[in-house]
Amino acid sequence: MTPASKPENNSALTSTVNSQLLQRYNVHVQGEGEQTLFFCNGLGCSQEIWQYLTPRLSTRYQLVLFDYPGTGNAQPDAYDAHRHSTLQGYVEDIVAICQALDLQRIILVGHSVGAGIALLTAVHAPTLASVVLLAPSPCYLNEPGYYGGFEQADVDQLLSLMEQDYDGWASLLSSLLIGSQNPATLGEQLNGFFCQADHLITKNLARLTFYTDVRPVVPSVHVPTLILQCQQDVAAPEEVGAYLARHLPQGILVSMQATGHCPHLSAPLETLAAIEAFLG
Repeated sequence: MTPASKPENNSALTSTVNSQLLQRYNVHVQGEGEQTLFFCNGLGCSQEIWQYLTPRLSTRYQLVLFDYPGTGNAQPDAYDAHRHSTLQGYVEDIVAICQALDLQRIILVGHSVGAGIALLTAVHAPTLASVVLLAPSPCYLNEPGYYGGFEQADVDQLLSLMEQDYDGWASLLSSLLIGSQNPATLGEQLNGFFCQADHLITKNLARLTFYTDVRPVVPSVHVPTLILQCQQDVAAPEEVGAYLARHLPQGILVSMQATGHCPHLSAPLETLAAIEAFLG
């Protein structure tokens, strides 16, 4: 092998590795525009959860969508039991995808636990342009001086149901998250995501969702951050949105008319308007 051939071979190897990584997480890039929106899904959801937002956003922005391990069309080897035993493993997935696509100055859009993952990513990837959080919560448990919305016993009971009757848990949680003010068909749609996801991986991520506290990193997110707070959100009450607005250095709180925990499903037009106004 001559010295001149090494860079070409290295480049080909890098291209192959990147291609494999993008296939592993079922990464799709669409749309046009100088700014890139990178979507972080909620618990048990694939990239299809954004289907009501992407057609309009793709006319102005480049969109990057992917599937977490155990969801959508992510490949089985995307999941690593040790690495994904903390949310940091999911952060590493996002960073790896960004590196494979050579993305700079991206805008992270995260929902629910995806919002928590986005906050952690913002600390470890300071070149982000901004962050958009849909129905976020840095900590779901009530503690002295902090109202997260759930008592420890409630979470333990919910996770116990998940172990004993996954389908029953999925049906109950999807109804609670969509809320009684929205059509039952949206709950059925969310339930479909839960049921299609790998049950074991979703159980593990659910534990991380409810037991991980990302409040310590919130003051370190030094980029403009939009907080979309819904009404009557059982998983992220108004107190949580107010907490984030106080502790994010550049946090902007928008109280939506949308109810429930999934405004990208129940109120896509209002969600789009808020995101577009924030991005300017």
